[in-house]
Amino acid sequence: MPTLSGASWVSQFPTSAKLDDLKAPFQEAAQKFLAALTKAGAHVTISATYRPPERAYLMHYSFLIAKKTQDPTKVPAMAGVDIDWVHLDGQGETDLPATLAAASAMVQGYETVFLPVLTSRHTQGLAIDMDITWTGPLTIEKADGTSVTIQSTPRSNANTELQAVAATYTVHKLATDPPHWSSDGH
Repeated sequence: MPTLSGASWVSQFPTSAKLDDLKAPFQEAAQKFLAALTKAGAHVTISATYRPPERAYLMHYSFLIAKKTQDPTKVPAMAGVDIDWVHLDGQGETDLPATLAAASAMVQGYETVFLPVLTSRHTQGLAIDMDITWTGPLTIEKADGTSVTIQSTPRSNANTELQAVAATYTVHKLATDPPHWSSDGH
């Protein structure tokens, strides 16, 4: 029997924050870049690496339903995700307010701001969401072993000099998504 949509789904199919869950060769590239950051004294907080496709599905359709752009009765099924998107009232009819509230609770639980895509670099194991900060100048090694000193600000992911160093490791920043780095910048 399917489980009704709602906040309880947020804990299902969790997103990983482990480098080991990334796919090669991006995994090795990310590991080397992070090692260079650590050696340079930067602080790194990883919030996400691999996102299971099931989680992307739940995030995607809960968002569409909550925003009233998807008919909850027409959400395609996904193997392995036994969810019932449609809540019923006491007479067995669709309870649209309850259905929308359950989808909204999922969106809130996932902390979704923009429409999640079904297939992304995260579902492919080719992305990492991380925050990088440091104080003062940052002397960091590029992939070829040469060092560069970054004195510019901001001292965070948004620093274009840091992004250029990351690119030498084939780790690319998506400028429109503050924590997102990937194999190709998408």
